[in-house]
Amino acid sequence: MRALPGPASLSAALLLMLSAGFHVAALKTPHLLGRHRLARSFSQQRAVFYKTLYFDQQIDHFGFLENGTFKQRFLLNDKHWHQKNNPILFYTGNEGDITWFCNNTGFMWDVAEELGAMLIFAEHRYYGESLPFGDESYSNASYLNYLTSEQALADFARLIENLKESISGAQNSPVIAIGGSYGGMLSAWLRMKYPSVVIGALAASAPIWQFTDMVPCGDFYKIVTQDFANSGINCSKNIRRSWMAVNNVSSTDEGLQWLYKEFGLCSPLKEEDVGGFKGWLQETWVNLAMVDYPYEANFLQPLPRWPIKVVCSHLQFDTGVSDKQLLHGIAQAVKVYYNYTGTAVCLNISQTATGSLGIRGWFYQACTEMVMPMCTDGIQDMFEPQVWNFQAFSDECYEIFGVRPREHWAGTVYGGKNIGSHSNIIFSNGGLDPWMSGGVTKNFSDSLVAIMIPDGAHHLDLRYNNQYDPQTVIRARALEVQYFKNWIKHSTIT
Repeated sequence: MRALPGPASLSAALLLMLSAGFHVAALKTPHLLGRHRLARSFSQQRAVFYKTLYFDQQIDHFGFLENGTFKQRFLLNDKHWHQKNNPILFYTGNEGDITWFCNNTGFMWDVAEELGAMLIFAEHRYYGESLPFGDESYSNASYLNYLTSEQALADFARLIENLKESISGAQNSPVIAIGGSYGGMLSAWLRMKYPSVVIGALAASAPIWQFTDMVPCGDFYKIVTQDFANSGINCSKNIRRSWMAVNNVSSTDEGLQWLYKEFGLCSPLKEEDVGGFKGWLQETWVNLAMVDYPYEANFLQPLPRWPIKVVCSHLQFDTGVSDKQLLHGIAQAVKVYYNYTGTAVCLNISQTATGSLGIRGWFYQACTEMVMPMCTDGIQDMFEPQVWNFQAFSDECYEIFGVRPREHWAGTVYGGKNIGSHSNIIFSNGGLDPWMSGGVTKNFSDSLVAIMIPDGAHHLDLRYNNQYDPQTVIRARALEVQYFKNWIKHSTIT
């Protein structure tokens, strides 16, 4: 999920990539379901073992003119799957390399023995190694035409059917879909669209309502701001003040040189770079809100425990400080995110997190079906005001990809807020996670439930158990497993 310099157009909708940041052409991606360093929690360096396998998928599940196939990668672990018809936990891959998600979804590894479950991590088409047209997959709009969530869901459904047909003893195994961020959206939608294939789904930090006319466009950034406001005196206020300070200091060549040296940037800052520089800062604050974990971790970058509190320790100024004093604090705060280990030679404003996420593919999805309006007003949030402008967003998409987004398509395909007829879906959300803004936070029924984790950041419940886990996430995981057991017990498969 991500952003761009310019109108809050692509800027906003691109945020979901779980969260990765880059600058591609005119695009600036401030967050997203993220970004540039493969990561695992420092205290959780656990070896995971799996078989890497491939399944021949149709390039087009919904038409008959394109009959080509491609090899979809998936990872399999059956260490604890000892009995016939034991359950399968199926991770619905997000926008990136599936091995990265496999290594960062410790919850599945932690509960596999208790459930006697086989683990499957399925890669999303157009990401990682699962490229429908090989190295040419991103070369033109004709090839990119098959990059949709609907096609991906059909891939997952066909893969599950094939696994149950081909693995001895799995014919009647109940399958539970699990995913986080965009992957969480896919797990919920897989249960909605293919209820005969999966008996239930855990959709962690899944903003299935972050679409046009479903939630206010400013809620995402309000949550980011609240995280900083609650983590230190004057913290969010000083970040709000920093934008004008950047404008003031960068108005001279001397000021640009000072910013370059003060922030330890890899390249000198030019006047035309200031917009991108501010976008980089904005994305940094968003990413910190997403990964404000209670222990050292390196999901997007190596970070300390409760990183926002550490960041805010550098921003406790009174309102009377000078612009350069304020920006000195901002620079120290930013280095908590980019140089916690002390090994960074310089800071590159073109990247903000792990490169295991697929920026190009997510940009395209945001420009077609994943239209996620976001905006800021500089009053209820700590960012510069930026309105949501769908037409500007559409024009930007057309300029880059030659396509225009279908603003309401996600709501049409997946039902928008009218999901009450579905069953056996858990929506978990962390109170610190800005993506909660588009998440399901209230129960619809006894089997369509919301689990809130007040002190949890982005899909904290999907991470490995940790000695510093708050009780709220410990209880959430226990409840999730209880639902799994109940679904398995009452599975209608015979």
